[in-house]
Amino acid sequence: MTKNQNSNLIPSLPDDVAINCLARVPRSHHTTLTLVSKPIHSLLSSSLFFTARSLIPSTQHILYLSLRTRSTSLQFFTLHNNHRLLPLPPLPSPTIGSAYAVIHHKIYLIGGSVNDVPSRHVWILDCRFHRWLPGPSMRVAREFAAAGVIDGKIYVIGGCVPDNFSRSANWSEVFDPVNNRWESVPSPPEIREKWMHASAVVDGKVYAMADRGGVSFDPYNGAWESVGRELDIGWRGRATVVDGILYCYDYLGKIKGFDVKKGLWKELKGLDKSLPRFLCGATMADVGGKLVVVWECQRNLNGKGKEMEIWCAEIDVKKKKKKNKDGELWGEVCWLNNVLSVPKGSSIVHCNSVAL
Repeated sequence: MTKNQNSNLIPSLPDDVAINCLARVPRSHHTTLTLVSKPIHSLLSSSLFFTARSLIPSTQHILYLSLRTRSTSLQFFTLHNNHRLLPLPPLPSPTIGSAYAVIHHKIYLIGGSVNDVPSRHVWILDCRFHRWLPGPSMRVAREFAAAGVIDGKIYVIGGCVPDNFSRSANWSEVFDPVNNRWESVPSPPEIREKWMHASAVVDGKVYAMADRGGVSFDPYNGAWESVGRELDIGWRGRATVVDGILYCYDYLGKIKGFDVKKGLWKELKGLDKSLPRFLCGATMADVGGKLVVVWECQRNLNGKGKEMEIWCAEIDVKKKKKKNKDGELWGEVCWLNNVLSVPKGSSIVHCNSVAL
């Protein structure tokens, strides 16, 4: 056998054909594939391989989660195929109150405070290789801002006091990864609140919920609007959007969905016998069209244990139509599992989905 044949990814196949074949293998088998040969091991951690998967397409949606513990300020994890969270490299400069955004295979951590000082800095997690990279800084420092991605651009809203010209002019900014820089987004003075407790993108608009009320921004026409009373009252905690419906967890222990076009909240039914009565610290993400919920659970009923558990459930959500009535929202739990044990006192910060 010649040296050229020995170096082929798959014997008797051209490398371009081999890459096309290997790119179709589910991620659950990638660990086994790395043991086949050194060339395949190297391929699976290359940008060429991820590009091939995206072109087929053969990407899978993976859950990423960040949480805060007493011993470390911020830890990041990814959900493995065995329904367990695996730790990732630490953030080089831990922050509090960062905004999160996802573009393709990258998670952007935007702003936040470092030693109680708001920051302009942006950190990027390249989820292909689990490496942290510094991103271009914003025009102004922010903490607890809102963020949303529309047409491949990140829009960030609030998180700063508009008490001078710079912070007023740049109260909202947009980041375009093509030219790799931030630019200001014009905003009317009357909507410039400081803190944003939640955000989401629904129907082509960025929704940002402030301490008092909330606003939506339409980047296609530059229009700002106050959110309706129903959405303002019902949106509590961290939310996500699945198939155009915004889901959040309320204080009564219910997962609710909001139809922005109809202005109605509806309870997600069918989960009473599947999930615990209350989900402490519930955080949600759209993972490949499924509603994934992550929450905190004390290990011991007497509360004296040193550890707590992080639980996760994947829910298939559907809209059932009824004659002469608006459709009801129904959910079916696909799987539910304890995915991580952490020191007591830890808390979930954020979760999102990345296609790889």
